[in-house]
Amino acid sequence: MVLDADIKAQLNQYLQLLEGDVLIKVSAGSDAVSKDMLALVDELATMSSRIKVEQATLPRTPSFSVNRVGEDTGVTFAGIPLGHEFTSLVLALLQVSGRAPKVEQNVIDQIKNISGEYHFESYISLSCHNCPDVVQALNLMSILNPGITHTMIDGAAYKAEAESKNVMAVPTVYLNGEFFSSGRMTIEDILGKLGSAPDASDFADKAPYDVLVVGGGPAGASAAIYAARKGIRTGIVAERFGGQVLDTVGIENFISVKYTEGAKLAASLEEHVKEYGIDVMKSQRAKRLEKRDFIEVELENGAVLKSKTVILSTGARWRNVGVPGEEEFKNKGVAYCPHCDGPLFAGKHVAVIGGGNSGIEAAIDLAGIASHVTVLEFMPELKADAVLQDRLYSLPNVTVLKNVQTKEITGTDKVNGISYIERDTGTVQHIELDGVFVQIGLVPNTDWLGDTVERNRIGEIVVNSHGATNVPGVFAAGDCTNSPYKQIIISMGSGANAALGAFDYLIRN
Repeated sequence: MVLDADIKAQLNQYLQLLEGDVLIKVSAGSDAVSKDMLALVDELATMSSRIKVEQATLPRTPSFSVNRVGEDTGVTFAGIPLGHEFTSLVLALLQVSGRAPKVEQNVIDQIKNISGEYHFESYISLSCHNCPDVVQALNLMSILNPGITHTMIDGAAYKAEAESKNVMAVPTVYLNGEFFSSGRMTIEDILGKLGSAPDASDFADKAPYDVLVVGGGPAGASAAIYAARKGIRTGIVAERFGGQVLDTVGIENFISVKYTEGAKLAASLEEHVKEYGIDVMKSQRAKRLEKRDFIEVELENGAVLKSKTVILSTGARWRNVGVPGEEEFKNKGVAYCPHCDGPLFAGKHVAVIGGGNSGIEAAIDLAGIASHVTVLEFMPELKADAVLQDRLYSLPNVTVLKNVQTKEITGTDKVNGISYIERDTGTVQHIELDGVFVQIGLVPNTDWLGDTVERNRIGEIVVNSHGATNVPGVFAAGDCTNSPYKQIIISMGSGANAALGAFDYLIRN
């Protein structure tokens, strides 16, 4: 039995929702993955009379495709979609059976209007929390458009194939045999890359807002909900809904919720925002802010949005080390997410740059997968909590280098080593290794503001106790501000605070 009792119970409920018959075509050999795959699809068939299974020969063995009877939908799983990909399997079954997807109609229309042949392949790992978004988006596109196909490939089941393509970060997507993209993408991002994104004309007829929120993380979502609950016209424009929360796996300090995961929390935030009739504009980046009669926010596609007040909640991103080799080998051995990309470095030597909590947590995590982990810390002592340091020093396959400065990440077509300077002697040392994980904190996403809003020396927006900036009518909240602590719950509180500040400003002006 592949599925445990809990998952079976969940699955049983979902399979009641199938609207039509589904045919699973299985291409299996005599290997262990094939045997487990056959066990999984046979189990699915015993759980619903709507699911039929037949043997077939597909381009990859082991793999299986999910089809309507008499019609190939182009949805294929090469590997066993359990772990984080279990939801992708469930959604594929439901959507192929005819159940309507939870996607805006304009997105469905965009997908159906794509002409041409698009054969997507996505390389994933089952422990990657960023991968399901991409898999589910490409599956849906395949189901809605007969010219599109998608195969999810588990990098662990197809290790040689992934290595032959130098896949060193997940998700990595190929289109018609050529590299397409790497990293988390929404369905809107994919459509944008295919040239099907909304342009400036799609925003031309939008009336001015009372409150326009820029950024869709916890602060932005909270601000938008608090504003909309006041009955005022609210818009939210965001590059990706959920922000950095999407890059977080386990969340255990969100008060009243003992444990949740970043992707799940981000989905809940978006669902909650949609309850309030807020105008949500996704996959859009702001590039300019200017105060005129209204406050104007110009987007990268050239559209200009107007509002009486604006709340900036653009969050933060991983800080780069800024050494030669980092940019060149991004996703070719340089990584920022140990949970996502760690499994690709199984049995290999990796380095972690950074001795704070996130760096040491990453090193502990990677030590269970990699053959050896080397930690590089700039300061003479690690900054991580004592309990994490104790755990780290108890591991046999970890080396800690303190008081060292990273000089260069070396490689040819992928990372092959790291050079560092011993700060007390000035001696340069080099280590041969296969991957480098950068974990040195955050930098606020505020560069686009220039001098329009007061920022401190590290780029954080300076706000007062009401969330107000130095520009009347412009407020800010969350990790992009000079709030001393960067936590989800603090961002949410500051988003609510900024929205109430903006409402108070509207009443008085």
